[in-house]
Amino acid sequence: MVMDKAVLDASGNSVADSQALLSDWSIEVTPRTAAKIGDFRELLPAGTRIYIAHVDGTAFADMASTAKRLNDEGFAVMPHLPARSFASVGELEEVLRTYRGEADVRQALLLAGGIAKPRGTLASSIDLIETGLFDKMGFTQLNIAGHPEGNRDIDADGGTAQVDAALRWKVDFASRTDAQLAIVTQFAFDASVIVNWAERIAALQIGLPIHVGIAGPAKLQTLIKYAISCGVGPSLKVLQKRALDLRKLLMPYEPTEIVTQLCAYKAANPHSTISRLHLFPLGGIEPAARWIRDFRP
Repeated sequence: MVMDKAVLDASGNSVADSQALLSDWSIEVTPRTAAKIGDFRELLPAGTRIYIAHVDGTAFADMASTAKRLNDEGFAVMPHLPARSFASVGELEEVLRTYRGEADVRQALLLAGGIAKPRGTLASSIDLIETGLFDKMGFTQLNIAGHPEGNRDIDADGGTAQVDAALRWKVDFASRTDAQLAIVTQFAFDASVIVNWAERIAALQIGLPIHVGIAGPAKLQTLIKYAISCGVGPSLKVLQKRALDLRKLLMPYEPTEIVTQLCAYKAANPHSTISRLHLFPLGGIEPAARWIRDFRP
């Protein structure tokens, strides 16, 4: 289904439905970027879900200490767990035990990971789930990655067969267990790309909640660099078009347009599985937090 432009351009039919996207939003940090923030309680609402991104080469001790600090400050901590980075199932078990014991972590984002060759036997988020360790260790919320613009690491032909099959497997897993699953998407810059993808997978009976990845305020050059390195596809054209306008080229990008459009869509389609926003603070944690705090659709 192609998204109706009238819906994209609407200002929103229901304040409550629009605000649904703006409540319980989440944000992503790394140990390095988190260390620059004196006290997250001065910046984020209490209980905000904070993802701790795993950058290959980061010492686990830094991940664990960041998780403990954020938990101590009253936030819901969700570390990235990239399957291919673990040398063994035993290493994964030790990591989960440390997260639970030291930082009371009960949720995780499960990923295949960015390295091409697995360090052990774990190569995908399904492999992680099949270890059974998350249930054993009391992890109640397991989020998984979504790719509105496709993922050639999974479907080399540019299609969606493999990624769709993986999502169906995870839906089945969720239906027969107590695990709570949600999809967190890569950031994009075109609301219609996100909406059309969400409607397509909903038609496949993939009804998991979708947390839409949004790039926070940043210099245009910074966003283009990240978009290319992260494999952002069709919606990259939005940034390229902006770069041709010299007036906009010198101004920081803000996600006002895409978030306004998503709020309007949610207002018109309250039953959509698009349910939250997830901020990638590519231009800094503080600018991203200030932007979403002050944003009004």
